[in-house]
Amino acid sequence: MVRRTFRRITSALNVVRSYKGIPGLKEARGYGRVIRLLVSFACLAVVWPTIAQSVPPQPDSLAQAATLCPNQLAGAIDPILNRPIFARARWGVLVQTLRGRQTLYRREAERYFLPASNTKLLTSAAALVHLGPQFRIRTSIYQVQSPSGGVVLQVVGRGDPTLTVTQLQALAAQLARRGIRRIDRLIADDRAFRGSPYPPTWEWEDMQVADGAPVTSLILNQNTIDLQLIPQVIGKPLKVEWKDPKEGAGLRIQNETVTVASDATEVLAVEWDRNRSTLVVQGQLRVGAAPETLGIAAPNPIPRFLNQFRQVLTAQGISVVQVGGMPGEGTLTEVAAIESPPLSELVQEINQWSNNLYTEVVLRVLGSTQPSSRSNWEGGLMVLRKTLTELGVNPTSYQLADGSGLSRQNLVSPEAIVQTLQAMAQRPEAAVYRASLPLAGKTGTLQSRFQNTPAMGQIRAKTGTLTGVSALSGYLENPQYQPLVFSILVNQSDRPTREIRQAIDEIGVVLTRLRSCN
Repeated sequence: MVRRTFRRITSALNVVRSYKGIPGLKEARGYGRVIRLLVSFACLAVVWPTIAQSVPPQPDSLAQAATLCPNQLAGAIDPILNRPIFARARWGVLVQTLRGRQTLYRREAERYFLPASNTKLLTSAAALVHLGPQFRIRTSIYQVQSPSGGVVLQVVGRGDPTLTVTQLQALAAQLARRGIRRIDRLIADDRAFRGSPYPPTWEWEDMQVADGAPVTSLILNQNTIDLQLIPQVIGKPLKVEWKDPKEGAGLRIQNETVTVASDATEVLAVEWDRNRSTLVVQGQLRVGAAPETLGIAAPNPIPRFLNQFRQVLTAQGISVVQVGGMPGEGTLTEVAAIESPPLSELVQEINQWSNNLYTEVVLRVLGSTQPSSRSNWEGGLMVLRKTLTELGVNPTSYQLADGSGLSRQNLVSPEAIVQTLQAMAQRPEAAVYRASLPLAGKTGTLQSRFQNTPAMGQIRAKTGTLTGVSALSGYLENPQYQPLVFSILVNQSDRPTREIRQAIDEIGVVLTRLRSCN
């Protein structure tokens, strides 16, 4: 869903090649100056002349191409997949009609591929079916009976990923209306999610940054902290500071950065030293460059949540004597509560913007219905598989290691994705599911793709990107033919992500040319 460890390479050609190789640089919002530098400098300065010679016309020129009969589709798609620049890449493609499920094109559709964030199509489908679009995640505050007679409040989290200071203020206001002006002890109950806050197959470097934030049952600001880096004069360290100083309270920054000349390489990397609650920041930015903002995974999310809530309570006129302690048992009385937006809105965030944390939360909520499992992560995968099997998805057509697609041990076939899309189109949740997918040229991670092509506004599909991996799967509304379902997965590519996406988009435009032929 998107690691923000940014690397910039001196050679223009290497910059473009590294664009697909920046760990987790996927479909998240706001890459800012990094993306602009990569695309404008690398592509315009070096790579564009080569691409112009080796890559066929852009999708906008394909818009003027002749229409296709279904039996001509292979003749239009194969030349794209068979280009010499893709000789070492693996393509998995499956195209079917939505009505009748007629297969129009397939290549290795039954084989396993790394799906990247196309995994979210399976997770969000299972969640909508099993939990329902109106399901909400409740965060409660209970008053615990205290032998000393003091006021002991216990915040019970169940994984709401939307909590911000605004929601904490609403909870504090509820307490104030109950006449609570002093809390002798404020306790966090983070037991709703069993097991590790990270899937066991996530890579260590993924867990340093926002897109690998820990999945806990009490979450604040998506368990991330924003770090700002500001160039100084040449030779001096960057100014490195927390964007919100309160968020960084108790955390130390080890600054190993430097400001460099305006024509030098720019490199940034971060790593948590959790034993010392220290963030090590390395790299360099150019003198005069705009500040960079990096999203960092919060290293101690539960103490952070309590400290932030204590500040909110104090501002509300409620004093807190002590923070922390073991959750209480016995009689608990709910004195305040707040609910997340409905699942239909959470799924919008998951698929429109490829939010990893939201997805992993939903998977664990599914797992909460399996108390016998060792962890909510394992239980969630069990429920997901059971739900998809009931939908008619072949259980041997995929193997999942997480819910978001960040893990490189996920294996999914185009067949599994198309079966999921087909099944969801027949469900009562069909409209919600379809609307959660980005609209070509309009919304989410597809807002800048398919511009000025017949596919603009006609394709709703989920993107996916990891190093060497690109994916696009979803629905196509062809008013001149009939609705289509498709999945395109590309693995083991040594080409820049931009080239792979361009080829995928060309296939999408080709599909808009289909017409019924007698």
